[in-house]
Amino acid sequence: MPETIYTVSGMTCGHCANAVTREISRIEGVHKVDVDVASGRVVVATVADLSSQDVRAAVTEAGYDLVGN
Repeated sequence: MPETIYTVSGMTCGHCANAVTREISRIEGVHKVDVDVASGRVVVATVADLSSQDVRAAVTEAGYDLVGN
């Protein structure tokens, strides 16, 4: 399964991590999401490559910002 690492800014707590995980998990093909709040690192495992636009939209929906990508 491909894994992609993203950086998300604005997360400060477990609630933030849960919100980002929930929104990214709704994207078709996402198998697993691991969020590290301290670093802003989000690792997304998928069954196929994801569109960074889809990930950006999910992160924005959760209330945060995707850095780069």
